[in-house]
Amino acid sequence: MAKSVFYSFHYDNDAWRVQQIINMGVVEGQPLLNSQEWEEVKKKGKAAIEKWIDDQMAYKKAVVVLIGSETADRPWVDYEIRKAWNAKKPLIGIRINGLADSSGNTATAGVNPFEKVSLKDGTKISDYVKVITPGGSTSKEVHASIKANLSSWVDQAYARS
Repeated sequence: MAKSVFYSFHYDNDAWRVQQIINMGVVEGQPLLNSQEWEEVKKKGKAAIEKWIDDQMAYKKAVVVLIGSETADRPWVDYEIRKAWNAKKPLIGIRINGLADSSGNTATAGVNPFEKVSLKDGTKISDYVKVITPGGSTSKEVHASIKANLSSWVDQAYARS
């Protein structure tokens, strides 16, 4: 599998953590918008946000949901999960709450966002998609775990036919 992924995450809480993952250079992801660029997209409304997501996800081989403490409650994360599922893109979740934020703080683990997305047959996407909790008890150890394993985790992403 080519290592070109779309990262789905809660921007306000986790952009700093996500930037750490992007900076690892292990897989190629979409560019992370700075807060001003994101606000510009948001000002244009729902259709503009959906278009930005759709455009960024279009040529990615997999979708990686980076799960922080409040990711599961974000409507755009829900949209991105559904979009990936319907497009039959491989999906995987990785917990990032163990990475430190800009203030040096880690967070509590959040709810599995795949638990919140039900399919027509009553099952949930969580019945198919794996969520990985990186090893380590410190931010440095979690960072090292993600860096060492991200590529193989992406290879393990659930792909429906």
